[in-house]
Amino acid sequence: MCGIFAYLNFHANKERRHILEVLFNGLRRLEYRGYDSAGIAIDDSLSPLHSTSSPPPLVFRQAGNIESLVNSVNQEITNTDLNLDEVFYFHAGIAHTRWATHGEPAPRNSHPQSSGPGDDFLVVHNGVITNYEVLKETLVRHGFTFDSDTDTEVIPKLAKFVFDKANEEGEQTVTFCEVVFEVMRHLEGAYALIFKSWHYPNELVACKRGSPLLLGVKELDQDKSNNHVFKDAHFLSKNDHPKEFFLSSDPHALVEHTKKVLVIEDGEVVHLKDGGVSILKFERRNGSSRPASVERALSVLEMEVEQINKGKYDHYMQKEIHEQPESLTTTMRGRLIRGGGSRKPKAVLLGGLKDHLKTIRRSRRIVFIGCGTSYNAALASRPILEELSGPIYREDTAVFVSQSGETADTLLALEYARENGALCVGITNTVGSSIARKTHCGVHINAGAEIGVASTKAYTSQIVVMVMLALAIGSDTISSQTRREAIVDGLLDLPNKVREVLKLDEEMKDLAQLLIDEQSLLVFGRGYNYATALEGALKVKEVSLMHSEGILAGEMKHGPLALVDENLPIAVIATRDACFSKQQSVIQQLHARKGRLIVMCSKGDAASVSSSGSCRAIEVPQVEDCLQPVVNIVPLQLLAYHLTVLRGHNVDQPRNLAKSVTTQ
Repeated sequence: MCGIFAYLNFHANKERRHILEVLFNGLRRLEYRGYDSAGIAIDDSLSPLHSTSSPPPLVFRQAGNIESLVNSVNQEITNTDLNLDEVFYFHAGIAHTRWATHGEPAPRNSHPQSSGPGDDFLVVHNGVITNYEVLKETLVRHGFTFDSDTDTEVIPKLAKFVFDKANEEGEQTVTFCEVVFEVMRHLEGAYALIFKSWHYPNELVACKRGSPLLLGVKELDQDKSNNHVFKDAHFLSKNDHPKEFFLSSDPHALVEHTKKVLVIEDGEVVHLKDGGVSILKFERRNGSSRPASVERALSVLEMEVEQINKGKYDHYMQKEIHEQPESLTTTMRGRLIRGGGSRKPKAVLLGGLKDHLKTIRRSRRIVFIGCGTSYNAALASRPILEELSGPIYREDTAVFVSQSGETADTLLALEYARENGALCVGITNTVGSSIARKTHCGVHINAGAEIGVASTKAYTSQIVVMVMLALAIGSDTISSQTRREAIVDGLLDLPNKVREVLKLDEEMKDLAQLLIDEQSLLVFGRGYNYATALEGALKVKEVSLMHSEGILAGEMKHGPLALVDENLPIAVIATRDACFSKQQSVIQQLHARKGRLIVMCSKGDAASVSSSGSCRAIEVPQVEDCLQPVVNIVPLQLLAYHLTVLRGHNVDQPRNLAKSVTTQ
């Protein structure tokens, strides 16, 4: 989703041109996170180090990509004769890439968000403030006016309210940290925030709860050969050594500047001032909150960014499988309305489609286009779309599904659809990709960077997005409201269910050991889980290099049954849904032919699907039928991963395959 970045130079002469480039490059490093607008704030002119105030900052905000922002800033520089060669001995700049959750992509909704005229306080934000409506009502009663549709705007306005109130009471000067602590006390939700204010020149305050945030520190001492002996206290304490500080949503934007980083923890407030770093912990206890000073150690980024991203895992694919609870949470963040009684039913908000939903509902048909895993994700989502969308009329809507947004075959279909007047919707994981640019509207899945060639977390996020699309399309149908609300509840709990099924890791490794010498694997599925059979088979064949085929269980008697014997491993997906009884029949018929069965079933059903004890059962949590493919694919992803490792093949770069198929 959103990306935040900040750059503060202390006792280091830097031209405005350099400062702008650092901020722009920081945003470029965050592009993969997904965004539809961007903005920055820099100082207007140099202010003395110990000055109590400075001129209001310069704020630039633009919808579109980062280059649109760069062009906008360059145009403003030309129009105002802003001096790019002006040198700043100290300077604090903030920057942001925004993925719209509250309000359409537009300059007024872009960050930094402001406290109002004069820009006393500016904030960049990654996350969602869940109680912003209540805060907004309170601030309006105190005379504040709002210019954006965002949840973020309440934050700088609340900061100004706190600051003004403290000054009115005539107490000793309130510190920047005290202002932020009081703001945090009122916020609910997930966030990472960076505050900038001309009342506190050459200072930045950052805090987080639930969203990632890192601090990077770069020492600019003359004797660079001795940098490696400096202790953490040297880097973080107040002193006159020239330094640069960086704040970012992730290491991608830091590693080119420094490898000394501090991972900011939930509830921590980081104050950059006078060349030092103060860290305070914000904790709520018994209804009250008191800050406490914290001592933290810097971490060293020893590897390149791609290597760092592997974390504790051996392979990207392994990491990305286990990231799925978090990636699904991110996919849904800000898009699910939990409801609040009869007046506010549970629903879905897809900002990227808001202006086009009526057109989609009136379409003669909805066509999904995708290749490989994206095709399977669309297939998995098709039944719920058919169920909730109801009758459709007039022209076509074409939905283009692609992780990279650059799949050549899908792009050709997109060109054809546009030429023939269809409304084109994109579902991608890559902001600024060809599909994202060429479609009329769309939804980013926000699964995060997926480096492994075999798609895992993007697949499950694609399914979730398409389920949310079905909910949005069907939101005007009263008869399906109960069903829709049950699905919303299921979506909210889905990351926990995936977390639960990931505990099967060792069990799937044991199964892979049994299958290591096999040459083929058949996977039978039906209904929602026909797509699971196809995707599971695809994962096995593309990374482990074992032949595998996903088969519609209803077609078993029309040919595939001839392959069944006591040697060929066959996986049957038989979790509880409308097709359960038919899958039980398939299992019995395969048993009768002495098939070597692996049955995936709902928790508690192992005995009923394996009455003779002659098959291996894999129990998974039961969820809403349209969400079951998300849960069911995870054991098959784990099986494919372990098969590949045990067979000695390259997990992340399988033979003959590339991450994005950009040629025909």
